[in-house]
Amino acid sequence: MSIHFTVSDLTRNLFHSLGLEPRPLNPEQSLLLECYLAGRVPESAWNDYVFETPDLAWHAEARRSHH
Repeated sequence: MSIHFTVSDLTRNLFHSLGLEPRPLNPEQSLLLECYLAGRVPESAWNDYVFETPDLAWHAEARRSHH
């Protein structure tokens, strides 16, 4: 049996358990997030960005949960 987690799940759980929120996004990251949420960034590319900047996953999940 195996258990699978996405990077966003792990990041969200880590931040939640530590009581931390990630750093604010810079303008380039904010634009990337907007494009991803609009469906203009392929999931495979998004996963690469999240691997490099885990804060992106937290911001994406936060935006989704507020809508």
